[in-house]
Amino acid sequence: MATETATTTEGVSTETGDWRAGVAGGLVGGVAFGAMMSAMTPGVLQMAIPAMYGIEGPAGAVGWAIHMSHGAVIGLGFAALAGLKPDIGGSTGTGLGVGAGYGLIVWVALAAIAMPIWLGAVGFPGAPPLPNVGVESLVGHVVYGAVLGGVYSATAD
Repeated sequence: MATETATTTEGVSTETGDWRAGVAGGLVGGVAFGAMMSAMTPGVLQMAIPAMYGIEGPAGAVGWAIHMSHGAVIGLGFAALAGLKPDIGGSTGTGLGVGAGYGLIVWVALAAIAMPIWLGAVGFPGAPPLPNVGVESLVGHVVYGAVLGGVYSATAD
């Protein structure tokens, strides 16, 4: 004999952040940052990013695809953090500011520290020094984060 039990979960969320808004913001931010890189430091998209995955360049289209994938994944991270503090998506100004701060953290962790180590580990001859402190990269990551935060605020449920 089977017994069924009904439960109500109305108003209860098991999600952290709005992942769709995080991915959308990460992709739009990735386009903005990628356009900046294409203009200021094209070798990063054509050579360095593909080299992280063992692809010899120039491979601009592959570099763009990887860059956009990174943008989407990092956007998911933002959505997860935003889920811990839901008012981040409450206003565009807050989203822009928190996103810019997130971009700064991403720059320190991934561009300044992880990328030079990774490129050195795969034997890329153009690996930047550790830490990789470049103004163009810093500005690009902060712009990425601000766009991510703005799009997240505009599109999060």
